[in-house]
Amino acid sequence: MNRLQEKYSKEIVPSLREKYGYKSVMELPKLDKIVVNMGVGDATSNSKFLEAAVEDLKAITGQKPIITKAKKAIAGFKVREGHAIGCKVTLRGANMYNFLDKLISITLPRVRDFRGINPKSFDGRGNYTLGLTEQLIFSEIDYDNVVKVRGMDIVFVTTAKTNEEALDLLKGFGMPFRK
Repeated sequence: MNRLQEKYSKEIVPSLREKYGYKSVMELPKLDKIVVNMGVGDATSNSKFLEAAVEDLKAITGQKPIITKAKKAIAGFKVREGHAIGCKVTLRGANMYNFLDKLISITLPRVRDFRGINPKSFDGRGNYTLGLTEQLIFSEIDYDNVVKVRGMDIVFVTTAKTNEEALDLLKGFGMPFRK
């Protein structure tokens, strides 16, 4: 059992139960999955960019990414329907908790001028999206092997009904939210 899984069952569950007055265990919000998405718009001109992004995402998450394809053609971006335009990984269970632990304790403190993450990036249904500007903040990425500096989105999908419940859940895990 991961450190954060233990923390969830021993500390977060009792505090959420006390604050919101849940009667059933099934009402308690929990982290369902983490989706890490990397858009690679330049893949239309050079497929090496997509391969490099897949390798970076594989190193960061420890799981093989799937390649996302364009749903419709957009002439302004020179994208046709079915073109590979990115990659994503869905983490669940132990992998999810390992990634979250690494993100909170190692990766986010490495960001320059880090003052905390924005607490307003919730979607209204208890899911949180964190945007990162470069993959270099992850310790698994070797600076010399980077083809191009890319950003990524990390989506925390929870079973919380409201943003406030999800915020308390993620704060319980130790997410460094801005004051």
